[in-house]
Amino acid sequence: MSRIVVTGGSGRLGRTVVAGLAAAGHEVVSLDRAHPDAAASAGGAVTPIAVDLTDADAARHALAAARADAVIHLAAIAVPFSAPEDVILRTNTTLALNVLGGAARAGIRRVVTASSPTVLGYGAPNGWLPERLPLDETTPPRPWNAYALSKLVAEQTIAMLAREVSPDIRFAAFRPCYVIAPEEWEGAPTQQGNTVGERLDDPALSAPALFNYVDARDVTGFLEALLPAMGDLPPAEVFFVGADDALARTPLAELLPRFLPGSDALAAELTGTMPAFSSAKAERMLGWRPTRSWRTELAASDSSPPASRKDVPA
Repeated sequence: MSRIVVTGGSGRLGRTVVAGLAAAGHEVVSLDRAHPDAAASAGGAVTPIAVDLTDADAARHALAAARADAVIHLAAIAVPFSAPEDVILRTNTTLALNVLGGAARAGIRRVVTASSPTVLGYGAPNGWLPERLPLDETTPPRPWNAYALSKLVAEQTIAMLAREVSPDIRFAAFRPCYVIAPEEWEGAPTQQGNTVGERLDDPALSAPALFNYVDARDVTGFLEALLPAMGDLPPAEVFFVGADDALARTPLAELLPRFLPGSDALAAELTGTMPAFSSAKAERMLGWRPTRSWRTELAASDSSPPASRKDVPA
């Protein structure tokens, strides 16, 4: 059992991570501006602490007081263009520096930050094509908006800290694909406001993210595999974390060229249900693979009673 700090524990991904780690037997300290719903249902295994992590002193004191074995940094403005560009960049980079640097200076030996696939730059208004598909950690980052840039800064922050602090403190970053929370399989709206079913019915809804997705519980499983392995990993390693298939009923070899002009030959490499993003590195280095897909989860939710209004988080 470990004592783990999760920042942003009241967020869409944070709620599942907090609950999952607590259920696995870890002590969890959730740092957020609000108290996470998961803390109320996890009994004494979760300690929720309300704190403004953009305040460097407050972040430093909270992290030092936590006396944790690990930090998982999820807190951020999580949606591109959901705030002015300067606000997103300033907020997310400040959070990264305060939390990641504060954790290192508190002597917390495992420090993990959430990044994003958007660092690669897909969807750029002036065009974007990769050298090859599927995309992986060797694909060069080319961010084109403040959110993507802030996530790349978070990755560079742990690389900087790995050069600065004791080698006993280990860092890693992960790029979770479009997160689907458990209640969203049952019809709750996803991050963009539409349901999973609507995203499957209308490919244009998932095309901006290149049809990537991951179940939030699989992200928790990835983190459980990552933390104990960090002592043996190179400094500031980065991982993609995604489902083994695409969020699409049509193979991407047929679908991608409709939304990504010029990608016909590249997309031909994506046979069958292959996704555009590869998590092979996480499998190779950590032994982790996702266990859920939209095919299994939607089928399971269809056989369950529909969630009532009060069962679906706001």
